[in-house]
Amino acid sequence: MMRQVFACLGQCALRARVSMASLLVAALLPAFALAAPYADYVIDVRTGEVLHQQNADTRLHPASLTKMMTLYIAFEAIERGEISLDSRVTISKHAASMPPSKLGLKPGQTIALRYLIRAAAIKSANDAATAIGEAIEGSEPAFAKRMTRTARALGMKNSTFANANGLTAQGHLSTAHDMAILGRHLFYDYPQYYNIFSRKSADAGVAQVASTNRRFLDSYRGADGIKTGYTSAAGFNLVASAERGNKRIIASVFGGKSTAARNARVAELLDMGFGKAPNRATVQKPARPVYLAEEQTQGDEVAEAVARAVTTSTDAVAAGKTIRLNVAIKISPRPRGRPLPGQAAPNEGELIALQDDISAALAEAQDLALADEASPESPAPAAPEAAAPVDIAALDDTPAPAEAAPLVVADAGGIAPAQSLKPRSAPRAAEAVEPATAEPAAPTIVVAAADEASLTPRARPDAAATEAEVQIVTADPAAEAAALAVAAAVAATMEPAEAAAEPEVILAAAPAPAPKSRPAPIVLAAYTAEDATETDPLEVVTRVSTSGGRQWSINVGHYDARYTAEHQLIRVAMVESNTLDEAQGKIIARKGGFDANFIGLTEEMAQLACLRLEARQTECKVVGP
Repeated sequence: MMRQVFACLGQCALRARVSMASLLVAALLPAFALAAPYADYVIDVRTGEVLHQQNADTRLHPASLTKMMTLYIAFEAIERGEISLDSRVTISKHAASMPPSKLGLKPGQTIALRYLIRAAAIKSANDAATAIGEAIEGSEPAFAKRMTRTARALGMKNSTFANANGLTAQGHLSTAHDMAILGRHLFYDYPQYYNIFSRKSADAGVAQVASTNRRFLDSYRGADGIKTGYTSAAGFNLVASAERGNKRIIASVFGGKSTAARNARVAELLDMGFGKAPNRATVQKPARPVYLAEEQTQGDEVAEAVARAVTTSTDAVAAGKTIRLNVAIKISPRPRGRPLPGQAAPNEGELIALQDDISAALAEAQDLALADEASPESPAPAAPEAAAPVDIAALDDTPAPAEAAPLVVADAGGIAPAQSLKPRSAPRAAEAVEPATAEPAAPTIVVAAADEASLTPRARPDAAATEAEVQIVTADPAAEAAALAVAAAVAATMEPAEAAAEPEVILAAAPAPAPKSRPAPIVLAAYTAEDATETDPLEVVTRVSTSGGRQWSINVGHYDARYTAEHQLIRVAMVESNTLDEAQGKIIARKGGFDANFIGLTEEMAQLACLRLEARQTECKVVGP
């Protein structure tokens, strides 16, 4: 009896063990059956040439590689003016509820877009990526539709998106081929933002975040991006980019078994790419996406039909519908061309009116110039002791005439210019005096003055101004003193005949060019050796300014030796001296080599420099602040 009991117990234990083993196998088989398929794709970034591919067009789960498209659209929206880096984004409950990896955002919290971009690109935060999509398109489904449209425009034929973060969802699929295309567009379309993928840590506003790709960036020489991804359905994914010398390679891997295995496989593919890629190749940038007109959705048609039913307006729009306008200028307006010979002549009336306006302006300017020349200046002091001897005995013997003749003081050279010698009218008191008897006209007296080529008009003396209108033009102090003496003698002789008309005295000098209107005072100073003072030599100190937007730089290569990097800086500076004359060359030591950079540039200067260098078949990339 006991034997039967023990035998039954042994059989039951054996059956239990078999059942447990069967259950374990049944549990493990689906896991092995659902292992993520493997795919890879390798291209030369300069030309887009395919260097290697395996299962590259199979639609697989992209996981967080999706965030590459989210960031591409964010950069595109910033460029088009739809949003800015400093725009404050309010976090929704939906975005805050995303599972890790996440930044830890709270519903209702506001944060700048730039921090969301850093968190999505570096930490691969799901809540940040969802918030970016909602900020740009209003909702995650609308943003997912835009992601798919953008993928079509970029040539990603086998990609469809359902969310902004890459969590596994029905219909959310892509390929290794498409993700390599997207990585190449990120590099060429937005070089000012591409450097974010090479950062190992960054400030995300609410926290300091570390890169999910830092192990590969540290281990592979020349690596500078781009994005990792992982879900249980996708496996370990990575799109990596690296540059060595003039070569740049992108490799995408789907379905890695672990982080270490994935990184090792990507390193093998990049080494293969650098081995196959030619040393020199013509850079062929991919074309920017061109979007076709979008068809109106069925929901919008229904909403507009309802709006037209409740209003009589012909242009009714459904309430709550969001209309986004792209107001960014895409091309510079073409200037208006010059008139051709065959075009109609301008209106004659307009030409006459324009000519009248020009004539009136010229006449007004001439009147102002004449008024300035005729205005009196302060009297110049006379020097009687320096006056030249003048015989004035004839003036004392001459009786007071009824009508005085003009007194002219001139030299043999000729007459002064008309504007300088224009006679002034006699005082009104002289006009009221009638001559008692007819007297012979007073003789014209000519007094020689100094002969000079250049004369300057002088003001009338006070004595001459009270007795007679005198305008004096002298060449030097001696001639001026002589003229003043003559004027004083004439005034003294004319005093007995107060009732007679006062003479008009004109003192003329040698011919000279017309004086300028109201010339500025000229100060003449003698130069002596004592006046000269020794000054220190001018020392010019140059510094690269980082203000006013000069926070951009360009990278012209990564090299194994510092000497090679310095040689490249010198060569590029000589080739592009016009665009890089205000930049400073700088060698940045990194793990595995040295970067040759030019710093202290504005964004426009950096973009222009890279365009010119790439046209010369020189590798160049823009590095933002």
